[in-house]
Amino acid sequence: MRLLIGLLMLTALASPALAAGRPMTVDDLLSVRGVSDPQVSPDGKWVVYVVGELDREADRTNSDLWLVPVEGGQPKRLTWSPAADSHPRWKPDGKALAFTSNRSGTSQIWLLNIDGGEARQLTKLDVDASGPLWSPKGNKLAFTAEVYPATSPEETAKKDEHKLEAESKVRIYDSLMIRHWMAWDEGKRSHLFVADAATGEAVDLTPNLRVNTPPAPFGGSSDYAWSPDGKELAFTAEPAVNLAWSTNTDIWTVDAEGGEPKNRTEANEGADAQPAYSPDSKHLAYVSQARAGFEADLWVLTLLDRKTGNITKLGTSLDRPISSYAWRGDAEIIAAIDDAGRPSIVSIPIDGEPKRLIVGGTNSSAVPVPGGGLVFVRTDAARPAELFRSRADGTEVARLTHHNDELIAKLDVSPAESFTFKGADGDDVSGWLVRPPGFDASKKYPVLFLIHGGPQGAWHDEWHARWNDQMFASTGFAVVAINPRGSTGYGQKFTDQISKDWTGRVYEDLMKGLDHAIQTYPFLDGEKVAAAGGSYGGFMVNWIAGHTDRFKALISHAGVFDLTSKYGTTEELWFPEWEFGGPPWDEPARYREQSPSTYVKNFKTPTLVIHGALDFRVHDAQGLGMFTSLQRMQVPSRYVWFPDEGHWILKPQNRIVWWREMLGWIEKYAK
Repeated sequence: MRLLIGLLMLTALASPALAAGRPMTVDDLLSVRGVSDPQVSPDGKWVVYVVGELDREADRTNSDLWLVPVEGGQPKRLTWSPAADSHPRWKPDGKALAFTSNRSGTSQIWLLNIDGGEARQLTKLDVDASGPLWSPKGNKLAFTAEVYPATSPEETAKKDEHKLEAESKVRIYDSLMIRHWMAWDEGKRSHLFVADAATGEAVDLTPNLRVNTPPAPFGGSSDYAWSPDGKELAFTAEPAVNLAWSTNTDIWTVDAEGGEPKNRTEANEGADAQPAYSPDSKHLAYVSQARAGFEADLWVLTLLDRKTGNITKLGTSLDRPISSYAWRGDAEIIAAIDDAGRPSIVSIPIDGEPKRLIVGGTNSSAVPVPGGGLVFVRTDAARPAELFRSRADGTEVARLTHHNDELIAKLDVSPAESFTFKGADGDDVSGWLVRPPGFDASKKYPVLFLIHGGPQGAWHDEWHARWNDQMFASTGFAVVAINPRGSTGYGQKFTDQISKDWTGRVYEDLMKGLDHAIQTYPFLDGEKVAAAGGSYGGFMVNWIAGHTDRFKALISHAGVFDLTSKYGTTEELWFPEWEFGGPPWDEPARYREQSPSTYVKNFKTPTLVIHGALDFRVHDAQGLGMFTSLQRMQVPSRYVWFPDEGHWILKPQNRIVWWREMLGWIEKYAK
C-alpha cells in the first residue's frame, strides 16, 4: 500500500491537474521551449542547462544557457545571443563554463565566467568545433571537429574552398558508405582535439583516424572522457572497415599529449560506447552490445578493470537498455533505462543488484549532485520536458523549471493512459490512449491509430516534438498507440521477436491492441479509424494498405514500400541483413513475402504518402513507389515531398506543412 501511495504521489508531482483550455495548434507546438542537458556545478549548488526556441523567421532553432539553484528558485538566463549556445560544461573549480556557440559565424568553443561578464571565444579554428569537456585540472579542453584525415583544420578549410570553386561537382567513390542518414560522405571525419584553456591552441589527438569519433550521425560528448589524472582520454570510434555492414564500435584510449590510440574492446564485435572513468580511476565504464550487426541488442553497462583488464557486466537483471549513465562515487552508477514506456532512473552498484529510483513519466539525463541528490529531465504526454530534482534515493521529487507552464495552462491536453492486452502468442502487450480536447464520455470519437518506427523503438509517456499525441488529438480524434513486438523497454526477447518477422506477430499485436481499445473504451468509434506511422511505422501502414480495409485513411511517412530495392539504396546494410536474414539474393522469398509492394492489387484505402529528399535511410524512391502504385490502382492518394528534409521533418515552416497535410487528410476521410 505504501508503494502504491508513493507512486501516486510521484505521478501527481509529474502531472499536476491540467486546467481546461483550448485545443492545441501547430503554433503552440512550435512555441514549446526545449529544456535539456542539465549540468550540476562542482559544489552541488547550481544547475546550468539549455533552453531551445524556434526562430521561425530564420527557420532554425536558437538556444541559450540558463542557471537554476539545485534547491529550487528563480532560473536566471546566462546568454542572450541570437544564435545557438549549447553544451555547457563546468570548469572543475566552478568559476566558469565552457560551451559551444555559433555566434561568431562558425561553431566554436566559448568561455563564460559564472560571476558575470561577456563570454569570450576560445577556439578560432577554420572548421566547426563542438562538445567541450574540461580536463580535471581545468587547464585543457577536449572537443571534436571534422577534418580530412592527416590534415589540419586550416588545410581542411582550404580543401573545402577548392571544392566549392571547382567547376565540376562530381563525387567519386571506391567503397561504402557513400552517404549516411542525410549527408553525402565528403571525406572528412570527426576527430578528438585538445585545446589549451588559456590560449585556445588546439592539437588533433587522432590525426590519422580514418573514421569518426564520436560515431556518426548521433554520437556526442558522452562518447569521450578524461581520466581522473588528466593523462588519458577514452573515446568511441568505428572500425576502419566494413562500415556499411557492421555495427561495431570500440572504446579506444589515447595519451592526452598525443600518441597512438589503443583499442580496449577489440574482442567484442558488437557496439561499445559512452566511456566514463570511475572517480578513483580503477575502472573504465561503458555500454556494450554483445551481438554484431544488430543495432537494438541490449545495451549493458560494462566495467573494465584498468589494472587487471577484467570485464564485468552490471545490471543485467534489469533486462532493459541503458540510454545514459553517470558515476556517483566510486562504487555506484546512476543510469537512465528504457522501461515499459516510462523510462526510469536506476541505481546500479558495481557489486550488487540495481534498484529503480525514479519512475513515472519519461525520465532522462540524470546527473548526481555532489553531497547527495539527483537532477534529471522529465516529460510526459501532457507536458514538455522540464528539470526536476530528488533526494539521493529518488524520493521528494520536485520541479526546478517551469518554462512551458504559461503555454500549457492555455491548452486542453490529456495525459496518456496505459492499458495492457493479450497479443500474439497470448503475451502481454501494452498501449496508450490519449483523449481529445473537450472530452465527453457520452460521445463517440474517431480514432487515430499510431504505429512507431524503428522497428525497435517504443511510444513513451512523453511530449514528442514531432509525433505529438496532443496535436493528433487536437481536431477531435482519440489517439491509440501500441507498443507491439519489437518495442524496446519490455525485455530483450520481446524486442528480438520482430526480426525476420516484420509482418507476423507485430501485425497481430497491433490489430488486437486496436480491437481491445475499441472494445474497452465505449467512446471510441470503431467505424472511423485512421492509421499513421513513420519509418517502420510507414512500412506497416503500407502493409496495412494491402491487408485490411478496416481503416478509413492511412498516412505513410518515410515508409518502406519495396524491400529489395530499399536494400540497394539504404546506407547501413547491416540493418536489412539482420532484419531479413541476409541480403535479398540470399533471402529472396522473405524480401518478397514481407514487402508491401507485393500486395498492391489489394490497395483501396485513401493514403497520404510523405517523404524527404535527403532521407538516405529510407530513400524517397520508396515513397514515390508507394504513391505511384496507389495512383495506378486509382486509390485516392497524395504525395508530399520535402526537398530539404531527411528522415524527419525538422524545419519550422516544413513542420507546419507536415501537420497541415496530416490533420487535413484524416479529417477529410476518417472524421
